[in-house]
Amino acid sequence: MVAETVGVASAATPGLLRRVEAVVFLTVFLDLVGFGIVIPMLPFYVQSMGGSARTVGILLGCFSFTQLLATPLLGRYSDRHGRRAVILLSLLANAVAMALFALASYRLMLPLLFASRILAGATSGNIAACQAALADVTTKETRARAMGRIGAGIGLGMVLGPTLGGLFSGLGPWVPPLLAGGMALVGFLGALVAMPETHPVEKRAAAKSQTRWAALQDPSRRKALGLVLGLFFAVFLSMTTLQVAFALLVQARLGWGSKEVGYTFAVVGGLGMVIQGGLIGPLSRAAGEFRLLLCGALLLACGMAGLAVSHHAIPMMVAVVLVGIGTGFLQPLISSQASQVAPPSQQGAVLGLAQSCGGLARTVGPVASGWMYASWSTQAPFLTGMVSALAAAGLSVLLRRETRDDAER
Repeated sequence: MVAETVGVASAATPGLLRRVEAVVFLTVFLDLVGFGIVIPMLPFYVQSMGGSARTVGILLGCFSFTQLLATPLLGRYSDRHGRRAVILLSLLANAVAMALFALASYRLMLPLLFASRILAGATSGNIAACQAALADVTTKETRARAMGRIGAGIGLGMVLGPTLGGLFSGLGPWVPPLLAGGMALVGFLGALVAMPETHPVEKRAAAKSQTRWAALQDPSRRKALGLVLGLFFAVFLSMTTLQVAFALLVQARLGWGSKEVGYTFAVVGGLGMVIQGGLIGPLSRAAGEFRLLLCGALLLACGMAGLAVSHHAIPMMVAVVLVGIGTGFLQPLISSQASQVAPPSQQGAVLGLAQSCGGLARTVGPVASGWMYASWSTQAPFLTGMVSALAAAGLSVLLRRETRDDAER
């Protein structure tokens, strides 16, 4: 078992960075395999248990509400006690959550399905600790590329998860989540052996002496941090539309089922994997992070508008590609910005708070999307997603001005 603490002097060692990146990549990949397996087919699972579109929204809202509560707590815990323990605990809990999902699918028990998603929401709070671990061992110049590795893990998980869900759902609805749980258990054993502690003891001591809201109380960081938190909320509010309403939309307009929806989500995940795994570093150096932020938000807005008006497969897939490219740019860059406005001893807390704002959007968004789809029109959730993406574009412009002003001061 590896439990040594990485010191500041070794933080830039290429071998160390590759090792931390590998474990973090594996952790978020396994989280998103479980997420990707169930999300495209979740409406069909719920329908088989007697639920409706509103039930789907509430179920996803429960997941996100639990994530909202857990993420800042786990981020702050990682500041005070280290990143490794949080990552190990979350992988083990993920395996348990997926086992509960498999049992719910086998027995057609909707309450047990809710219990599974609530535990999975708490499990997914590990992303703040994963991002903080990378922030511990990277510099400002290399952070966007490193955060892109997390995005690549998310993208690969979203490719493999829906694909596995589509392929293995024919063997029984309980098979894909059980497979995801087994993978999470393997990931736990791998992290137990390979993950070093990246957060030095002296920084943990400094975090213990600070209050939970220390970063928000710093006048020099408050406005920039507020803009970053707004970005997280706006981006994830737009993205949740796809998770809730897309399967229902294409079923109604195109007659697609769980397999076609799963493959479509795999396309989105594949785009994210390519962009965040290999392109985001060179692109951010060439164009600048803020230009890519703005570009990603505008592409996401165009994709949401396209989904709202498309009634045929080709324009629908063009819109999906725009959404995939936009989110591929946005996810690592907003995390990079959050880590840059955070004090060194508060990385986990600030990243956790940022993810919590995303969790708030994922709590409100699914419920609102399900309600709008059922009560207003099939277009309403996607038009709302477009407006949220445009709000993210505006916030990225304001954040650029604020950070430029701070640099000049």
